[in-house]
Amino acid sequence: MNDTTAIEGTTGTPEAQTADIKAGHDEFLFPCAPPLYDDPLVLVEGQGSWVRDSEGRDFLDLFSGILTTSVGHCHPEVVERSHEQLRTLGHTSTLYVTEARVQVARRLAEIAPGRLQRSFFTNSGTEAVETAVTAARLYTGRNEVIGLRYAYSGRSILACGLSALAPWRPLPTSVAGITHALSPYPYRCPFKQPCDDSCVEAFARDLVEVIETTTSGRPAAFLAETIQGAGGYIVPPPGYFQRAADIIRSYGGVFICDEVQTGFGRTGDKWFGIEHWDVEPDIMIMAKGIANGFPVGATIATDEIAESWTAATISTYGGNPVSMAGAAATLEVMVREDVPARSAARGEQLRKGLDELSEQYDWIGEVRGMGLMQALEIVVDPESKTPDGGRAHALLEATKDEGLLIGVGGLHKHVIRLGPSMLITEEEIADGIDRFARACRTADRA
Repeated sequence: MNDTTAIEGTTGTPEAQTADIKAGHDEFLFPCAPPLYDDPLVLVEGQGSWVRDSEGRDFLDLFSGILTTSVGHCHPEVVERSHEQLRTLGHTSTLYVTEARVQVARRLAEIAPGRLQRSFFTNSGTEAVETAVTAARLYTGRNEVIGLRYAYSGRSILACGLSALAPWRPLPTSVAGITHALSPYPYRCPFKQPCDDSCVEAFARDLVEVIETTTSGRPAAFLAETIQGAGGYIVPPPGYFQRAADIIRSYGGVFICDEVQTGFGRTGDKWFGIEHWDVEPDIMIMAKGIANGFPVGATIATDEIAESWTAATISTYGGNPVSMAGAAATLEVMVREDVPARSAARGEQLRKGLDELSEQYDWIGEVRGMGLMQALEIVVDPESKTPDGGRAHALLEATKDEGLLIGVGGLHKHVIRLGPSMLITEEEIADGIDRFARACRTADRA
């Protein structure tokens, strides 16, 4: 990165500039979206797996803007392609055809599982969820949608209704037509400990019961993240999604797969998380890593589902030429660098380091995840499994002091989440594990 850290439009020492920005944030922005850390970071620069704050401190980023800077901060090919597009044509709306939008849609059809073929572009994962649910309702002629507990689907009224984490549901009323089945959460399985194959059938029976007791029995869709992100990187037991997809289809509904966080090689070896379970979704939702930080949401569906939407619709900024140029460049880099294989290799390295740490600290209840999507569930003790959000926060603060960026999640903010750029190097992973180990020693004394 460059050596300069001056912030345009501010004066004084870097510390004074930082204080002024933080004061402005507190005064002029909604407090419902607070930044991490007791003393928030003001980031001004990023390159690859590294970022720099307004006071000149460098941080190794193992969270990549919530798994969004998928090929690293300011990847030169993505930056150049986007700059070139901005110099030629910056906006059209969906009323006009652009080459980049077609290019991205064609690439998605090439790498998506099964018969997924037709894409609709929006600005975010939330809008992609809205699009997917609308498409499912139009195709089936039905209204009711089943989600999972511990899910997070976004910030619109519908998406908040599909979410099943109380801190992320700002309104007290439920959304009509939405209900939730038990989350296949092996670490906290309500049926058996340790959770095993027999639990899959128990979770399947719960899904059937939810359909038959809390809906009309004619659901439009079942919607699920393949690994629950904000819920704490909850990985379902093998076989769950095969059963869930079979069940929803047996009742005439469709399976909507949410790959906002798990997509594009993140889980290792496969392009999308659902492919690990050999299930073909009817509709799939994507965002975050698709464009390395540009605002792109995408919903892809089969031909027959896409063609059932006959009413007019538009997304003014969906498929924006600049964002599509960024997405096209990002996907080209992903294919060339074979990010599914890279995520598998670097994920194995990261997991080994985290597993070794879990053997040292009994407050690490579980290490889980796939590829470069790894988490640690922080608990008071391994017997009670009581969530320990306090220690997780202490660990978060300690990693900041070590120059390392990580994330938190889980219902009680007790799950540490890691999801670096998929182009992170072996040396950077080793460095990150060392920094994280030092932070664990600090948190152990908290």
